[in-house]
Amino acid sequence: MSVESVQTALGTEHAALWTYGMVSAFLNDQAVAEGANLHRARRDTTERWLRDHGATPNPPAAAYLPPSPVSDGPSALAALVAVEQDTCAAWRGVLERTDDSSLRTSALEALTTAAVRATRWRRAAGSNPASIAMPGVASG
Repeated sequence: MSVESVQTALGTEHAALWTYGMVSAFLNDQAVAEGANLHRARRDTTERWLRDHGATPNPPAAAYLPPSPVSDGPSALAALVAVEQDTCAAWRGVLERTDDSSLRTSALEALTTAAVRATRWRRAAGSNPASIAMPGVASG
């Protein structure tokens, strides 16, 4: 169902905003502020879509647990990569669960921009490869 998958995607937007706020203590980078602003806009758009479809948007959690502790620049970059990968997966889930063309367009844009940001953070971290073939698909 579209509403459930959109709620899941909204949850990743909430987590992304929280993570971008946290890592700003370790990374003084315009791209961090830019990423937070883009996630904030996507969150607002997603909440509006849910309300327009008769659903109450799920609120953000009080805090989120990154996959590993964040204590310096490299660990902050790893947290950003992880949160963008989670965002990609959630928006891919929306694409797989809806036939609504405007929602598909929005989900594809969200998936694409999150994949670009993840690549940016992988490059900043010196990861190789910096980009992945199928953003939003679990590897392994």
